[in-house]
Amino acid sequence: MAKNLDSAKDQVAGKVKETEGKVTNDKARELQGKGQNLLGKAKDKLAEAKEEVKNKLNK
Repeated sequence: MAKNLDSAKDQVAGKVKETEGKVTNDKARELQGKGQNLLGKAKDKLAEAKEEVKNKLNK
């Protein structure tokens, strides 16, 4: 699940766009949604990596 509001917003908006694209058979909208969802997940992973590095440096 999303660690911060920005990545959560991207994941939710992306899923909505993806579903909208599937329902309306709009492949471009579906791909746009998948991309935005992946962006949100990438932001989460980056935040986790930053936190892990920060924790290791503080030891």
